[in-house]
Amino acid sequence: MAQVNVSISGKLYRMACDDGQEDHLNRLAARLDETIEQLRGQFGEIGDQRLTVMAAITMADQNSEAERRLSVLEGKVAHMEEARAAVVEQQQLQEMAIARSIEAFAERVEALASRVSDGHHAGNGSG
Repeated sequence: MAQVNVSISGKLYRMACDDGQEDHLNRLAARLDETIEQLRGQFGEIGDQRLTVMAAITMADQNSEAERRLSVLEGKVAHMEEARAAVVEQQQLQEMAIARSIEAFAERVEALASRVSDGHHAGNGSG
């Protein structure tokens, strides 16, 4: 467990975090401090505890909105994956239909070639 000192509203707090997460914790603390300072600019000195609670609620609201938007995007991705699967299936069906058409055409060409060859041989035998 790592230990990090973060500064929020001019006060130093010693916090524990997983090893390797120190920079992330520092960024989160800086973001909280920035939100508190923005609220202090809007509302003035209304008390550190109240500003901290307001900042926490503000950040929770931002997180909630991000989760909502993520959910919408996940729904869109799922829809796009379904549409892609349908397109792939349609393409496979078209490829099979084309293959059958090519096979049928090849059979007709072979039958025609056989008749031409049979006629050519028959013409040579009677002449």
